[in-house]
Amino acid sequence: MLFDSTSVGPLSLDNRVALAPMTRVSATADGRATREMADYYAKFADGGFSMLVTEGTYTDDAYSQGYLNQPGLATDEQVAAWERVTDAVHDAGEPIVAQLMHGGAQTQGNPHVDGDVTLAPSDVGPDAEKTQAYGGTGEFAEPKAATEDDLDAVREGFVDAAENAGAAGFDGVEIHAANGYLLNEFLAADMNQRDDEYGGSPAERVRFPESVVSAVADAVPDDFVVGVRISQTRVTNDEYAWPEGEDAAAVFFERLSAAGAEYVHTTEADATSPTFGDDGPTLAEAAVEYVTDGTTVVANGGLGDPDAAERAIENGADLVTLATGALANPDWPARVRDGDGESLAAFDPAEFLVPTASISRHELPSERSPADD
Repeated sequence: MLFDSTSVGPLSLDNRVALAPMTRVSATADGRATREMADYYAKFADGGFSMLVTEGTYTDDAYSQGYLNQPGLATDEQVAAWERVTDAVHDAGEPIVAQLMHGGAQTQGNPHVDGDVTLAPSDVGPDAEKTQAYGGTGEFAEPKAATEDDLDAVREGFVDAAENAGAAGFDGVEIHAANGYLLNEFLAADMNQRDDEYGGSPAERVRFPESVVSAVADAVPDDFVVGVRISQTRVTNDEYAWPEGEDAAAVFFERLSAAGAEYVHTTEADATSPTFGDDGPTLAEAAVEYVTDGTTVVANGGLGDPDAAERAIENGADLVTLATGALANPDWPARVRDGDGESLAAFDPAEFLVPTASISRHELPSERSPADD
């Protein structure tokens, strides 16, 4: 089933294995994608991944940037730089989707603001240390609680970045509402302590992310894919769960898909293990149950084993995405399809995330010439 064709909105995919978004810090200081990034993404397309989702890309020149050397889609120069990435992936015959991200309270490097200033639903920050692999040190700052004007600017930033993604040649965008970044913080009861229409019950906590999805879907052409990524857990808290459990999932998945998300991308540590109680569904299975008709469900989390990936598809997901499994095996789909899945390499963090998460020379095609830099 992994190698059956499928579709995501208007995109026709020749298999059900896509590349997951992964945070790398290899852009220029002013957020432009590089030639190395073009080569990096093209190799996954060459390796048989049927759709690629980029690393989180910041959306405005105010609070959205989460890491130093993170790419953006907020300026004309950034749009032009991404064109060589989308061209390289299209030349390899596959579509590519830009993940749009606002760092929120988990921001740990933003040159657009003075000092360590972050924006979040409430003045509640992560109870965690910043990550050295992504350029951070020390504790996270207490964030500024977003005003109505701030939220209008955030929404506008997502819309502008989505339109810029189209200009850069992307086939769609994925709105990042997972892993503890700003839109995910709105879904989380402990991070979102607002007493206005954006805080309280799940139906209220989803309202702002829903408005972002709706605004983006309204702004882009019909043949441009809009997806949304959702998790319970955060980069800074891998044990967090929505207090309403599956009831919250039902509201979030239905509302975000109805707002215009053509696919819902769930992520958790193990996409094949129950999420809501010992006998409950996985997060992806809950999405299958609650999204609106016609919405594609994408499962992510611990699916580098081909048997696990196949099981996620058997349990209802339309598509799976790989992250660490793809880093270790950039030709994972081609090898598994050709019966070489037994020899897949294990992921070694030291090869990719030490001392930083920037793209390493060994991740680039060996035939690449220094003259191409």
